Amino acid sequence: MTGTRLSLTTTARTRTSACAGLLLAGVMLTGCGAEPGEIPLSEILAESPSATPTPEAAVADTTPGVAGAAAAATASTARNGLIVSRTFLDADRSTSAIFTVAADGTGERQVTQPSARGRDDHPGWSPDGTTIAFDRSDSPDGLARIWTVSADGEGAHQVGELCDAEAADCVNEQERAPAFSPDGKQLAFSRAWGATNPAGGDQIQYSDLYLMSPDGTSAQRLTFLTNDKPYSGEVSNPSWSPDGKQLAFEYRTSATGQPASGRAIYVVNTDGTGMRRLTPWELRAGERASWSPDGSQIMFTTYPAGTDYAPGGGIYTVNTDGTAIGALTPGPSDVFYDAASYAPDGQSIVFAQAPAGGSADLFSMRTDGTNVTRITSTADRWRSRPSWGTAIAAAP
Repeated sequence: MTGTRLSLTTTARTRTSACAGLLLAGVMLTGCGAEPGEIPLSEILAESPSATPTPEAAVADTTPGVAGAAAAATASTARNGLIVSRTFLDADRSTSAIFTVAADGTGERQVTQPSARGRDDHPGWSPDGTTIAFDRSDSPDGLARIWTVSADGEGAHQVGELCDAEAADCVNEQERAPAFSPDGKQLAFSRAWGATNPAGGDQIQYSDLYLMSPDGTSAQRLTFLTNDKPYSGEVSNPSWSPDGKQLAFEYRTSATGQPASGRAIYVVNTDGTGMRRLTPWELRAGERASWSPDGSQIMFTTYPAGTDYAPGGGIYTVNTDGTAIGALTPGPSDVFYDAASYAPDGQSIVFAQAPAGGSADLFSMRTDGTNVTRITSTADRWRSRPSWGTAIAAAP
């Protein structure tokens, strides 16, 4: 295992106290005298209630400029690589591995080897297409940890855990859904921790987004949505804007949350400011959203209330300021749609789809929803959560 756990040092305690105001406001520690990775998680979690960011907080500036132009230029020259997805290996969906496949359905490869009844999940590509980050749940208690593996299946290893298991704020800790930043220097991921709800169910106390280096060091808490509202919901599935300045993520409220059992996509700046809800609660948007390579739109999937994998949702796009929501798939739907991902060149989309009572496979389509093409076709596996990677550059 690489990386280091957060150090429990006297220096960190002193610096944390000096920055208490920033922590309570939900702002990262950059610029307040603390070195990233020195703050113990027990002190990152504020001891007094903090102001929960208002979902309708001020919208960050999304005016296209130099960064937008650069993103558009990159998209126009990007080469599409392999598609990675989670694939269940058994009919009851208890074991899953990470697979890659070409966009034409050829060259399928299983790149991870989970233990019996283990789950490898939430795969995401490094920007150069060489590495896949994912989470693995294979311990008796089902707790998830972050791993990386090369695109050819070599070198799988766990990224360092954030803290000692004995710490009070590491009870039931889950680290899931890692996402590489566009420059490859950071991983965004969701972290959940705390006691399970005494009222029943498996909801645990806290869940928020974190950032860290790909080696597991320099961890910093980014959001504070559940900080003063334990058991209120789950923050998960972060995805980076092409310029690396914002993250979209899913907020799924619990039965006691507001609203109860809701799902929506939020956006936050990577300095912790400007949090806002992007999609209306009634759409029930969830899973990992995908930014268009030019940064102008965000694509997301909707899920009907009720049991998981139920048909009736769809794939949508929305402008980054929350306007012009449009459907890419026909409705009402009698199929199940899963997460969708833009191709690096911005011309196509990969998504997962399952007919009612059937298995999910991967499909592609144009960005206007036309020219739907099947990529995989297997009756005994369930493929979902695809992500389209960049082609690995040839050696000079």
